[in-house]
Amino acid sequence: MKIKLLFGILMCLMAFSCSTEKNWSFKTDYLSVQINDKGYIVSMKNTTVSPQREFSPSDKPSPLLSLYDENGCFHLPVKAKYDLKKEQIELEYTNGRKAIISIQPQKKYLKLRLEKLVNREGIDCVQWGSYHTNIDNLLGEIIGVARDTSDVVNYSIGLLALDDNTLGGTADLEGDAAPFQYIIHTPDKERFPLPDSLQEGQVFTLGGNGISDVAFYANKEPYYRIMYGNAATVDKEGRISINYFSRDRSKSRQVYYSLIPNMKANTPNHIEVEPVPGVDYIGSSVALWGSPDSSALMNVIHDIVLSEGLPYPTVNGKWIKDPTAYSPDVMTSGAQYDSIISYTSRLSFPAIHAYDQGFLRPDRHNEGYLDGVNQEKKPFRFMEGNKSHKEFADLAAKQGIMLGRVSITNSLAPGTKDASPIPSDSLCYQQRRILMNNVSEKDTIIWVDNPEYLDEIASWEGHCENLNIINIGKELIHYLGVTDTKPYRLKNVNRGYWGTKPSAHSKNDTIYKLQVTINYGYDGLIPNLALQDKIAEYYAEVAHVSGVTLYDFDGQEFLFNNGHGYYSAKRFFRKMFEKANKLGVPYIRFSGATLSEGSWHYQSVWNVGGGKNLYDVDTRQWGSTTSQGKDLRYVTFSNYYPVSFGGNFAIKDTSTVEQYEHIQAISVGYGATYFLTINQADVEKCPQKEAIFNAIRTWQEARKANAFPRSIRKMLMNPAFDWHLEKDVQPDRWILFRMQNGKEVEKFKLVKE
Repeated sequence: MKIKLLFGILMCLMAFSCSTEKNWSFKTDYLSVQINDKGYIVSMKNTTVSPQREFSPSDKPSPLLSLYDENGCFHLPVKAKYDLKKEQIELEYTNGRKAIISIQPQKKYLKLRLEKLVNREGIDCVQWGSYHTNIDNLLGEIIGVARDTSDVVNYSIGLLALDDNTLGGTADLEGDAAPFQYIIHTPDKERFPLPDSLQEGQVFTLGGNGISDVAFYANKEPYYRIMYGNAATVDKEGRISINYFSRDRSKSRQVYYSLIPNMKANTPNHIEVEPVPGVDYIGSSVALWGSPDSSALMNVIHDIVLSEGLPYPTVNGKWIKDPTAYSPDVMTSGAQYDSIISYTSRLSFPAIHAYDQGFLRPDRHNEGYLDGVNQEKKPFRFMEGNKSHKEFADLAAKQGIMLGRVSITNSLAPGTKDASPIPSDSLCYQQRRILMNNVSEKDTIIWVDNPEYLDEIASWEGHCENLNIINIGKELIHYLGVTDTKPYRLKNVNRGYWGTKPSAHSKNDTIYKLQVTINYGYDGLIPNLALQDKIAEYYAEVAHVSGVTLYDFDGQEFLFNNGHGYYSAKRFFRKMFEKANKLGVPYIRFSGATLSEGSWHYQSVWNVGGGKNLYDVDTRQWGSTTSQGKDLRYVTFSNYYPVSFGGNFAIKDTSTVEQYEHIQAISVGYGATYFLTINQADVEKCPQKEAIFNAIRTWQEARKANAFPRSIRKMLMNPAFDWHLEKDVQPDRWILFRMQNGKEVEKFKLVKE
């Protein structure tokens, strides 16, 4: 039975000393840490206050590094010794295992790196931590951070991976991606006390039938915390622990995986996970940091990212995680584009998401030319002549505006180059079997050597029967079921599926049960890692030759389908950004269906969902119809990531300036982005169109100037307040008015920072 560790770890350091109690002490600018001679962290203190505040629970010391074996058991260190000259700590475990870890103190963080593991046989993963804290406020489960945002404490402790094969989470994750589910955790025990029937850390499944993603969000109470990872977890007292792990990916393995377990529509499937030669846990590295929470993102995490050469996308010279770079985008409807660029420019928004163009399916056949090499297709409708993607993108670029499309990430749809009528040899499969009889092009009798798991409906998500597909040679074959007695035979066979050519196959040919997506318009096959690399590069090529530099990656969770979880996502986005850089594309902005530790560094926004599910401007609620607004606000805010209102706030004939001043105030307060729904015909019917544009632009200009101090942003979060922002007569200055019943009750002078 698997033992899930909740042991904490260390912190950023600068100085070293050795105590008589055999505890080694380290310091950074903001944190001191003590490690004992058993290899556990026994103290983590905030050194910026007096007296120094202790964050390491006395009853839960934290193992510096845990080992996880092929039988599902964790191994903890039993002895440690530190070599000052080499700046290395040696941890001893049972069975003669030893881990050599380098400790390189930096000014704001401690860099830890696994250099060597002696007697590593049978060890599949290493885990940094778990590092336990007594913080019980906000848990950042995606990037691994424990945050206390109160004015009294104002301190956070976190980890950050310094390589792609070190992932946020615990080593016992099936498929290397944490279950999507609810846990019980209150961010404030006094304001939101738990009822007697609930306990901290208790797990609940999502709402709905497992298919409608809106219905997932089914618990409005603030102590129902939806989880998009487990790089941070809570114990029965609500105390937060953080952890990262790294796997030996050179070995083949099988997982029993579902991202949304405990739901009939998303039961796990058995997946043979492709080995990745040369990707190992030796060299796994993390940055351990602690600092005042109010400055952690831009002072510490930013420093780690730059110092360690982590992905650092920028827009207009600003890091995409810089709150002053947060911005809404336009999302089109109505398929008429004459004034869309003008609207977007007047709003001071960076991008146009052409949502009304439908799904963009990756098809390497077009080599990135969405409308043909000569741009013969003209999907963007203008009164004076329709335009291609490139023509529209070039027009928008003159105003500094990007063009975007919604894409189904890595789903290889029927009729595209890698799916049909000639499927690629580089498809991801769930199971591999041997054909036990010769088969003509017309035969429907297919015998297999082993029926195990072939009765599972493909994918882990939705289990759509029309996507239950095997591949033999260059033919796709649909089937449903397998006999349970010899000779084992596939049932309900349909040859030449998706327009592939029925062919003769020989005994002992290989049968691949393919990994797939879901239907509902997302129908597709999943590529293996090598082909997925090519799909990632394809998006960079589309950006280069067709001008699409904003992607809304719907089905982003399909990147987990190959069993490599967050590693797969990191690899995909690294390949896309590296190819884009090589082609001279300066910036790719993207949103998507999910947010994970694999996409956190690269992903600019997360404008998922929308309408009254996210933020209801009329009732001023974070989700008046579902809990999606509350749930995603907690996830993003806790992980130093822009909150979102989704696709929302369409400008209609009844829209008013006051509505959008409120929207922008909440947006600035929380650091929220959104897709502003724009239909050209509707906008032209709005009497307050120009005033709305001017109001939004004024807020955006002040936001970009970092003119809202922390004290003001806290006030802006209050949905009961009304606000009005005006430009001052002096440049780079604004006057913010708090309004009540249409009258000014307070005013604040704002200045560019």
